Amino acid sequence: MASLEISTTPVTPLTPTNGVHALAADGPVTPPATFDSAPIRAFLLLLLPPMLGASQEDLEDSLFDYEFEERISRFAAEGGGPLYVVKHKDEAEDDAPPTYTYTITPELKYAAANTTTIALIKRGPTLDLILPLASQLHILNLFGGDDTPYESLHSLISSAVKPWFDAYVGARGGGKDGDGKMGIPITKKKFAELELSLLHLQQNVEIPETHLIIHPAIQRAVEQAQTANTRPSITNIPAKTLNDSTFLNSLHAHVNQWIKSIQAVTKLTRDVSSGTASQEINFWLSLERALEGIEAQLRSDEVNMVMDCLRNAKRYHATVSFIADTGLKDATDIVHKYNQLMKDFPLNELLSATDLDKIQESLGLIFGHLNRKLKLSPYPVRRALPLVEAISRDFNDQLLRVLTSHRLIYQPYDTFERLVTQTMNIFRTWDDLMKEFTNVAREVTRKRLEKFIPIKVQPAHAKLQERVRYLRDWRKQHEQLAVMTGPTKGLGSVGKDVGGMDMEEEVKEAYEVVKSIDVLDVSTEGTEIWVTAENAYNERVARVENQIISRLRDRLGTARNANEMFRVFSKFNALFVRPKIRGAIQEYQTQLIDSVKEDIKRLHDKFKTQYRFSEAYHMAQMRDLPPIAGAIIWARQIERQLLTYMKRVEDVLGKGWELYAEGQKLHSERDAFRKKLDTRPVYDAWLHDINRRDMGVNGRLFEIVRLRGGGFQLAVNFDPQIITLFKEVRNLLWLNFSVPHPITNMAKDAKRVYPHAVSLMETVRTYGQTLDLVEKNKGIEWLVAEYRNEAQRMISRGMTIKWDYFVNQYDTARYVAGADGRDNRHAQFVREFASVVSVLQDKTNSLIDLYKDILRAVEDLSTCPYNHDAFAELLGKVQAAIDRLNLEGYANLDHWVAELDKKIEGILLQRLTHTIQLWCSEFDRTDDDTRRDTVTLRDITNKRRGDKRLKDDKVLDGHMTLKPIIHEIRIQNQVIFLDPPIEHARGIWVQQLHDWLGVVCRLRRIQSSRYEIGLQMQGKTLAETTYTSLLTCFQDNLLERPFALIENKVQQLKDYVGKWLQFQSLWDLEAEYVFNRLGDSLAHWQQLLTEIKKARATFDTSETQKSFGVCVIDYEQVQARVNAKYDAWQRDILSRFGVKLGNAMKEMHAAILKARNDLEHHSIEGLIGGSRRF
Repeated sequence: MASLEISTTPVTPLTPTNGVHALAADGPVTPPATFDSAPIRAFLLLLLPPMLGASQEDLEDSLFDYEFEERISRFAAEGGGPLYVVKHKDEAEDDAPPTYTYTITPELKYAAANTTTIALIKRGPTLDLILPLASQLHILNLFGGDDTPYESLHSLISSAVKPWFDAYVGARGGGKDGDGKMGIPITKKKFAELELSLLHLQQNVEIPETHLIIHPAIQRAVEQAQTANTRPSITNIPAKTLNDSTFLNSLHAHVNQWIKSIQAVTKLTRDVSSGTASQEINFWLSLERALEGIEAQLRSDEVNMVMDCLRNAKRYHATVSFIADTGLKDATDIVHKYNQLMKDFPLNELLSATDLDKIQESLGLIFGHLNRKLKLSPYPVRRALPLVEAISRDFNDQLLRVLTSHRLIYQPYDTFERLVTQTMNIFRTWDDLMKEFTNVAREVTRKRLEKFIPIKVQPAHAKLQERVRYLRDWRKQHEQLAVMTGPTKGLGSVGKDVGGMDMEEEVKEAYEVVKSIDVLDVSTEGTEIWVTAENAYNERVARVENQIISRLRDRLGTARNANEMFRVFSKFNALFVRPKIRGAIQEYQTQLIDSVKEDIKRLHDKFKTQYRFSEAYHMAQMRDLPPIAGAIIWARQIERQLLTYMKRVEDVLGKGWELYAEGQKLHSERDAFRKKLDTRPVYDAWLHDINRRDMGVNGRLFEIVRLRGGGFQLAVNFDPQIITLFKEVRNLLWLNFSVPHPITNMAKDAKRVYPHAVSLMETVRTYGQTLDLVEKNKGIEWLVAEYRNEAQRMISRGMTIKWDYFVNQYDTARYVAGADGRDNRHAQFVREFASVVSVLQDKTNSLIDLYKDILRAVEDLSTCPYNHDAFAELLGKVQAAIDRLNLEGYANLDHWVAELDKKIEGILLQRLTHTIQLWCSEFDRTDDDTRRDTVTLRDITNKRRGDKRLKDDKVLDGHMTLKPIIHEIRIQNQVIFLDPPIEHARGIWVQQLHDWLGVVCRLRRIQSSRYEIGLQMQGKTLAETTYTSLLTCFQDNLLERPFALIENKVQQLKDYVGKWLQFQSLWDLEAEYVFNRLGDSLAHWQQLLTEIKKARATFDTSETQKSFGVCVIDYEQVQARVNAKYDAWQRDILSRFGVKLGNAMKEMHAAILKARNDLEHHSIEGLIGGSRRF
């Protein structure tokens, strides 16, 4: 209606310029007083005359009344509903010309006299007169004048609303997933269902409504009784009236009229072969509702009173046969039974299907309902067959509608192939369902003892099915030709250089001819159009085929060998389906036959190498194929390859190639080779070998096997050949061999116990491997003893079980309801045994890892740095592992931990011994040793850190250094003393020794019962928490040596300090006492001086301290004072000695002088004479 835009004088707009409407939020719509309806009036005067078929004068006379202004104002304002312009036909005599009245109303009412109704609908909330009215209004013609509006509404939905929605969705280009999320498929289905419902409404056969005529006297009597709240009876009718023959004749006539009107319904029928299936279904449903309405009227008080009146007048002829004459009971019964089939008939699923999947699904629902209900309902098979044909017509129409919407010929080939394949699947589904329906119909006919009729349905979609099949093959050939002439296959580039024609473009143009027609039109005219288009297509394609033949012959002619020829054939094989191209390559037959001969010869050589020596044998073993089945498969593979070579020749050269001379020879060679490839003799030999053997599943589960090297081993008493047997049987059955029943039963027995046997074998193997692991790790035997004992208990249980139990149990468990729990104990044993051994394996593997960690940590105790943190960390790891063992519930943990603790004690005892020895050597060093060893240790640490000799020096890395204690000889108040005293040094050395021993002795012992609850372990735990008791385990009085060294060192210190303390006498002695003691003996004085000179060596040195290794005596403070005191004493004694010596010398000198004088006074003669006398 965009062409109806009119130009008007400027008017005040309904909406203000700011877009805010001057309307109250609540209450009725109050239009603004300034609204001008002139533009709308002018618009309607231009719009309505051609639509209503009226003149402007007629419209102005009746349409624009005094309420027009108010209605238009309400319509234009916000909240105003649509307006309807109604053309009403006035009542008039038949000869008089028709007259019409035109009204505009906000309320829509339907009447048969309303010939046309125009709906004016706003597109926005308000009308803005500044803008063109045509862009603001929806104009909708609702037609009218028919008996029902169904036809008009159906054409409106199917021809306008639904196509417009589909066009928008198609132009939007959303994917299937996106449409599904937005609900578009559901909306399409709702449109289809609405269209279908309207179609059903106009297709339904109208069942005539039956209204029974009631006499006015009867009606008044019933109304009086109802008013009086009494039951209506003939007593409510005057007696005179009851006996009035006119009244009774009137009632009798009414009853006869009732019978005729009811018979018009009960005898109503329709031809099921005409119309649609939905009409047949709706007919019976509507008929049931009509009969129910008649029954309701017959049960009414009015009808009962009429019958009572007639009986009272003894007119039984009208009352007795009333129900029988109407046929109501029989008709109702038949309709009820027929509607068992018609109710809930899922035909709408087919008619409202919007895609192929829904169509296929609806077919299953329809025939499932039909086959199921036809067995219950007596609906005649004679009517069911035309009903199915009507369903076929609906199916054909719906399928054609869906396929037409897809425009198959325009789709890409992949999409086309998918759609056509899906369509062919739907046709096959129909055929399968029809076979099932045919069987049901024959069965129903036989059960009902009905007269035999041929169960045959003429499907309405047969031509469409044939056209789709033909179209599929035709499109496939075209696609092959299009691909081969495309730029990627090497033919498109030949093009104009060879034949002066672009093959690719020529094929496309040939296809365009077919695009312009409806390929699914299977009518006579449509078929003729299709044949004409196909002929035009073939004419164009023939030129392309000639050019392809030329190019193909060129390539075959330039091929150097048969492989290249086959490569050309394989490349262009898709074109050989075209007869013209196929006939152009027959001259290369001889070369191809020679090539195939060579290939067959290679197959001969492959076969002669034998299966056991081929690569296929090893591959078969890898894929668990038994020998016989593997050999048969290998032979069949060679046979299949041979047939492939033959098929290649046939594909290239065409059928009948074996009629040629060379072809006959090749064919005979193939047949001879195929005889050699016959696998039947191999199978027969295997069958003979199996029958000759005594194989079976029996005996005990376990057996004890003697080993060659001595000893025994547990094994499963199950022949591996039985496993091979059931694998052979399984594969041979797959290969379509007929295995004898006894061997199949034997294989079934083996297959039944195979899972148990394999489980037992694997369990026993795992058990043996686990025991080997335990044997290699002797230290964990105690811990896994409980799990090992449990496994041995299970083995002792299994020794009494036989394989027969498993075979028999499998059979009885299928038939005996209570045998499941009783006989299943054998299979339960297998599971329990596997579980126990699995637990043993898991516990053993986990324990070995923990045990290795524990051993590693224990070994590190002998090499770790000698400090508390290092030892505590390693023992913490050991304790954490023990705690984990405790949590996991390993047995004999206390004894095992006790043994481990003894091992740790031995290592710690060695570390203590070494530490004591090292402490002793460190303590016993002199100053020179200390300096020399320090240099040596520094060199070793820097240059040979990885040497084994550093094991002892690691202790030094743990700060094993004894810092020398400095004692100072001091003098105070003329008293010489040692600060600190020697006992302090002894205490420090003993404390240092204790600290180094405490690094080990204070470590917490490992415990196995940290997670145990109870007080009985408390005393023991408190008594044995550390390794202090190691001090009582030393041999050779090792622990006494450091204390002896300490005492020796203390004694040395006492001796040295005693010398200094002797100088106390320098202050304590008095000189006169010494002088008197010496007397006058010069020898004593001389000896004293000599001793004083020697004694000066103690303090008269340049050094200020004396080192004893781990102790240093500092005498710097007393050295000078003792020296000075000593000098004073020495001077006094020397001076006194000098006096004594001088006096002695004087006396001696005097004596000598006297003696000299005496001598000088004696004469020699006197002396000589005197000598003579002597």
